[in-house]
Amino acid sequence: MSTQKKQWAAIIIMIALFAMIAFVTNLCSPMAIIVKNDFGASNLLAQIGNYGNFIAYLVMGIPAGMLIAKFGYKKTALIGLFVGICGILIQWLSGHVGKESAFLVYLIGAFVSGFTMCILNCVVNPMLNLLGGGGNKGNQLIQLGGVFNSTAAVCVYIIMGALIGDAAKAHIADATPALMIALAIFVVAFIIISITKIEEPEQAPVNVGLIKGACSYRHFVLGILAIFLYMGIEVGVPTYVMQYLSTAKDAATPGLGMDTDIVGLIVAVYWFMMLIGRLVGASIGGKVSSRVLITTVSLACIALVLFGIFAPETSLVSIPGVNWANLELKWAEVPVGIFAFILVGLCTSVMWGGIFNMAVEGLGKYTAIASGIFMTMVFGCAIMVAIEAAVADAFGSFTASYWVILVCAAYILFYALIGSRPSKKALNNKE
Repeated sequence: MSTQKKQWAAIIIMIALFAMIAFVTNLCSPMAIIVKNDFGASNLLAQIGNYGNFIAYLVMGIPAGMLIAKFGYKKTALIGLFVGICGILIQWLSGHVGKESAFLVYLIGAFVSGFTMCILNCVVNPMLNLLGGGGNKGNQLIQLGGVFNSTAAVCVYIIMGALIGDAAKAHIADATPALMIALAIFVVAFIIISITKIEEPEQAPVNVGLIKGACSYRHFVLGILAIFLYMGIEVGVPTYVMQYLSTAKDAATPGLGMDTDIVGLIVAVYWFMMLIGRLVGASIGGKVSSRVLITTVSLACIALVLFGIFAPETSLVSIPGVNWANLELKWAEVPVGIFAFILVGLCTSVMWGGIFNMAVEGLGKYTAIASGIFMTMVFGCAIMVAIEAAVADAFGSFTASYWVILVCAAYILFYALIGSRPSKKALNNKE
């Protein structure tokens, strides 16, 4: 009984960390509104917080896995939380220094926070999978963590929407309450994890050979490519919905020229779809295998993207958007194809956990470093979104960018059906 209680304590902690990852990561998008108006930054530079976060994944992914291999999951989580506390404090400091240095200080804070998100992701994904015993139960726990992850993301937009108010008058210091909430959560989590005993699997000694060992498993290598391409779907779909709806009709790559405030509310529905999908995924994850789940959502994603590409722009449907500041619904008419793209959120919601679950199957002592390599692939979002932009520019159509997304979804379908099947070496691995 005591072992079971300890296990559930560890599960609760890992799920709480899953939520914190979303809370801090999603601060970057609403903070971009403040950065743009406080510093007079361009749209490109306003997203500097997001760039810092994703570059940190590229830099820290493999080192984070090696930290786990050397110190274990608990100590690595504590290291990540300490780094996170520093990152939040640096971001808070950017609102209380001179304007000449505030932008640089904020960027450093976002970059340091990105290290934390990468480290914690390396901890929570394999730990939830291991605590669930792998297989269906492991995937179910990852999906449950995803539910809290999405819920925390929604909370960030509600809080920041209320804090920002008039965007034209927004300053970094206005975000202080949200930053203090994140800081308090990190501190509490650090204390709780410090006094909680977590039974951890044995890890292999730290050496570069771990990377080679993990990559000797074919299904893992194909899996990290799947997650690289997945990032192009998750981020690319809402990004180019927003671009298409808000870009002027007479632009080089024409859009619908809708008001940006309404567009932002509409795109937020995509994230609601992810929350709903994760709720469903968590409820059925213990009964439905990752392979069946990912096969189903990949097929649905392909169907929705094809429909969105070919649906006539003149066929309209009303979509509700949420005004985060006062929680009001605002309805707007958009092409039915855009509605199909937004529904893709239901599909992407369970892809991360399912792909991870299949990719680390049978890796044994290489699971920790494999998780680090997995996190590095989050950088794929920057590459794939750039490719999608290049396609949109080349064809003068935002809709054309969705052919790239279609290719990504087709590969994930291939991975679920064929590429994810472990070799005899993985199935017999007892290490």
